[in-house]
Amino acid sequence: MAMRDLMPWGRPGNNNSVVAQDQSNDPVRSLYREMNRLFDDLFPGYRGPALEQLTRYADFPKLEISEGDKEIQISAELPGVHEDDVEITLDNQLLTIRGEKKSSVEEKDKGYSERSYGLFERRITLPAGTEADKASASFENGVLTLKIPRSAEAIETTRHIPINAK
Repeated sequence: MAMRDLMPWGRPGNNNSVVAQDQSNDPVRSLYREMNRLFDDLFPGYRGPALEQLTRYADFPKLEISEGDKEIQISAELPGVHEDDVEITLDNQLLTIRGEKKSSVEEKDKGYSERSYGLFERRITLPAGTEADKASASFENGVLTLKIPRSAEAIETTRHIPINAK
């Protein structure tokens, strides 16, 4: 593994200080990332417009995940998506948020548009010790918020480890 692979912000042309990692095990997405890395190595500095179009909506919806002592809270930004067009499933420890962003414009091929429509899906592996049957979801102003309580056993077994300075 090259040192460059450990520093996602070290790529030429990338001005972001931190890059969110995709935790997906999707083989197609994994192949895409490997091909992207290969082309970055062979043609440094080249970011064609077609490549930008492919990656623009790859991680929709954007997520915010926080884990407290008693619950895990996940917020997903879903602007322009109606709550009836969103489905949430929890299978063992795999949480899936899927849905469809529908076009509100009837006319097609009229000018330039950067808006996206279509199906989306995000999967999140939850830590062990969550109570799926007590999970709740709310949808307000284009933000989906999920609250998943941690089980009593998980709360009891969580311990903090002190850091000793040398």
